[in-house]
Formats: sequence, C-alpha cells, structure tokens
Amino acid sequence: MLKMIDGGITAVPGIEAASCAAGIKYEGRTDMALVYSKAPCTAAGTFTSNVVKAAPVQWDRRIVAEDQPVHAVVVNTGIANAGTGAEGMRICEVTARAAAEELGISERSVLIGSTGVIGMQISEEKILAGVKLLAASKQHSKEAGTAASKAIMTTDTVNKEVAFTFTIPDASSDSGIVCTIGGMAKGSGMIHPNMCTMLSYIATDVSIQKDLLQKMLSEIVKDTFNMISVDGDTSTNDTLIVMANGLAGNEEIAEEGFAYDAVKEALQAVCLDLCRRMAADGEGATRLIECRVEEADTKENARILAKSVICSNLTKAAVFGKDANWGRILCALGYSGVSFDPEKVDLYLGSILLYTNGAGTGFSEEEATKILSEDEVILRAVMHQGTEEATAWGCDLTYDYVSINADYRS
Repeated sequence: MLKMIDGGITAVPGIEAASCAAGIKYEGRTDMALVYSKAPCTAAGTFTSNVVKAAPVQWDRRIVAEDQPVHAVVVNTGIANAGTGAEGMRICEVTARAAAEELGISERSVLIGSTGVIGMQISEEKILAGVKLLAASKQHSKEAGTAASKAIMTTDTVNKEVAFTFTIPDASSDSGIVCTIGGMAKGSGMIHPNMCTMLSYIATDVSIQKDLLQKMLSEIVKDTFNMISVDGDTSTNDTLIVMANGLAGNEEIAEEGFAYDAVKEALQAVCLDLCRRMAADGEGATRLIECRVEEADTKENARILAKSVICSNLTKAAVFGKDANWGRILCALGYSGVSFDPEKVDLYLGSILLYTNGAGTGFSEEEATKILSEDEVILRAVMHQGTEEATAWGCDLTYDYVSINADYRS
C-alpha cells in the first residue's frame, strides 16, 4: 500500500543530506546541498532536451550512461554553470574530486547539479569550501533533508519535498517488504521540461536493475514533469535523477511484474507530487492550473492538447484575471496541431460547462469567478474522439512574473 509520510529524501534508509552557505552567488542564505547514500546506488536519469546543455548535465549524463554506481549528488544554486566552456567542465571535475576525497568514494560516483544564472563562472575556492562543509555536516534526519531542499531554491517561494512508503512482493517475505521513496525538487521559472530552471533528486531503498529503473523513469516523466509548464522555456540544466541503494533487502527486481509495478506506482506518485508543486510555485503565480483532456483519439494527442492550453499565455492571463474566457482555451486547443471537430468539444471550468455543440452555454459568470478564485483551477476538455486522456499543469501569468525576470541577474 502506498502511504505518504513526513519528510523528503532523507526518509529513505541510508540517505544523508547537508546544506551550507558557500556564497556561490547569494549572500546570507544556504546555496549548496549534498545528498549522500551510504550504499552504492543504481542510478537512472532524464535530462534537458535543450541543445545548450550545462556542464553538470553533460557530467551526469556520462556517469548515468556508463552505469556507474552512484553515492552522492552535490548541488549549487545561484550560478547554472551553463555557457561556461571548458572551465565549466573543469569545475565539475574539481567538485567531484573534492567530494570523493571528503566522503571516501570514487570521483565517478559523484553527480553534480547547478541552477541559476547562465554564463557566470563558479569560484573554485567557494565550491571547494562548500564541499568540505557539506561532507562534515551530512546527517540522516528529516531536518537535514528539508534544509537541503531549501538550499537548492532560486526564485522558488517554497521548498519541494515528499516521501512515501510502499510494499513490494518478495520471495523472502509472505507479507512483502516495506520500502521507502523520497525526493526533493526546485523549480519556479524557466520551467518547460522536455526531457525532461528544474532539478529533481529522488532516492529509494529498493534493489532494482538499472535498465528497469531507467525504463520506468523514462515512461513516468512523459506524464509528470514533461506535462508542466510555467513559461515555455526549457532550461539548459533540467535534471531528474533517481538513486536506488538496495537497503530494503528485497531480491533485486530483474523483470517486470508485481514488484516492478509497485515501484513504478511509488515513483509515479513522487514525480506527480513534485511536478505539481513546481507548477503551483511558478514565478509570480497565484494559482495552479490543471488541464485535463478526455476522450482524445490518441495518448500523444491528449498530451499535446493539454500542454497547449497550459502553455497559452492568454489562458494563463485569463485565470489570473478570474475571467472565464473559454475562447482562449478553445483557441489553444485549435492551434495545438491536433485535428478535431470543434462542434463536438465540451469545455468545463470545474463543474461548470462553458462550451458545447459549438457555442457558449450562458453559464453563471459569478459562479465561474468563484472557481477561478480558488488556489487550484481545473479545466477540462472532452474531445469525444476516443478513450485516451492526459493532464497538464501550469500556473497563471501575473505582473510579478515580469518583475522577477526583469532583474533576475541583479
């Protein structure tokens, strides 16, 4: 049974975390984090599809592809280490080497994460000092995990972490084995993952083969992180890493089946929770927008349609203004590239039918305004073409989004 529990990534046995103020860019706040596993981890990952890939993305992709056992992730915020050339890769190497020496692990078992301003170089002196502080202060505690999730924030207004326990069937136990999964993420602006600025790190104590872990992650990301958008900008640094350290003691999952399905359900729950938190915390946002497309002809078309509505600046602005302007939703569906009959589409705002049979319904504007005043606004588009469905998440577009991004580098 899947059960949400208190905490985040350090809820997982064997996972420690730390944070520190290294002064990478910000002053007076923590800006580096460490996630460390006592046991070597099988790792899977998805990364930005942006042609411009930050140095840490290149570093992590190589390690994950080589099937290296992973022990640690070192993350800094403030400077993205993107557009930094050879010096950027050198800083990754320096960081990994320093962490390896401090933690007594292999340099190739250290992943790197960076987020922040593109084009700035990271000070070697500051990053090395930060690594020492992190290694010396790592703990297996809820507080350490929460502090780490706060340290990786940039323009985020809240930290994002979640954890679950779940049971997998296992030959060694009649009642199955209770396992744990937990994660943390950051993301508020430059959010339009297409892998999959967002970073997400997830850990579990399950033992599972790498190819299966990668397979389930690549499938899950399509309907979670890849279905959110704040501003339509795909970051140079998008990274999603899952680490499995095997400390639950289950027989290694080597094929699809009941155990695989249980892990996949748990990983899906973590990814869904974190991606919704990101969308709700979009820069300047006042409410989360969820768009559900139902009865589409294909799964891919359902995804395209839902994402088109979420990405529509006019729809986002209408939600901010509490204006039930269904024309903007219909327009966004229409330019998505998916073919459909507008006369057969039904559009809903919560429980209110806005549009059907090719025309508006004369709904109550007062009731619509009440729904649009909630923290979460649900839009539904019933296509009447088939049985497929998809959901996307975004946020309203406010004056504060422009304000935040107009002086982001200052």
